[in-house]
Amino acid sequence: MTSTTGATGTTGTFCPYCGWPDHAEPFQVVSRHGTATGGTVWTRCGCGSLQVRAVGGRGTRILSRSRPADAAYNRAEH
Repeated sequence: MTSTTGATGTTGTFCPYCGWPDHAEPFQVVSRHGTATGGTVWTRCGCGSLQVRAVGGRGTRILSRSRPADAAYNRAEH
């Protein structure tokens, strides 16, 4: 499985915020949507990072992920 972190497309194999492996089961599946090429799955990592995963015949790729919600909150306080 390949993945990208953030919107810029940097290759990674784990969550850059908590280290959870991308190939492991996501902490929470938020929604699933069928597409012409397979599907899109929105998931939430244990740290709170929201991820968009494309699922198809070639496997699963993380297309984008957000920062954990509380990380943005904490950054604004300091």
